[in-house]
Amino acid sequence: MKIEVRADGLHISGYVNVTRKLSRPVITPRGKVLETIEERAFSEAISKSGDITVQLDHDSGHAYARTSDGTLKLREDAIGLHADALITDETVIEMARKGKLRGWSFGMFNVMDEMESRGADELPIRHVKSLELDHVSLIKDKVPCYAATSVECRANGNVDMELRSLDIEPELVIENKPDFTEYENRLKALG
Repeated sequence: MKIEVRADGLHISGYVNVTRKLSRPVITPRGKVLETIEERAFSEAISKSGDITVQLDHDSGHAYARTSDGTLKLREDAIGLHADALITDETVIEMARKGKLRGWSFGMFNVMDEMESRGADELPIRHVKSLELDHVSLIKDKVPCYAATSVECRANGNVDMELRSLDIEPELVIENKPDFTEYENRLKALG
């Protein structure tokens, strides 16, 4: 994750998830598994979604950026799901300045998968073929890759909302503001 504090806000970019990479053990509706998101699953999810938001720690109470207004751009490339976000919320900008933003996470539902059985002492592998992407989320604290699962209620009833996170140390860049002190001092001397 690359974090830049600029004059117009907080610019965050990086990979939310790397496709075809195995997760750490996670608890899913299919039990405890290793999991991988297959190629093109994110592209299809993005094309089906009307609006995907950026949340903070999966809190749906506030959207800090969104695809519908262009403050969030998502794409799947040969590596995985890449996000570029512009956030203007001062609280989140201050968290970034203090190094409190630690990585990305995402929420998915309506998952279509295939299970791969393995040896008796090995966890099966869940291959996620298709999903609906609800949101991407910035995380404040280090959370292990694919660490959490929860269930959220939606208007149509219960939906299994699976939350996944990626643990990557962010790179923080704070744009240097020009120093006008010398110019201001010359104006004062003239004035």
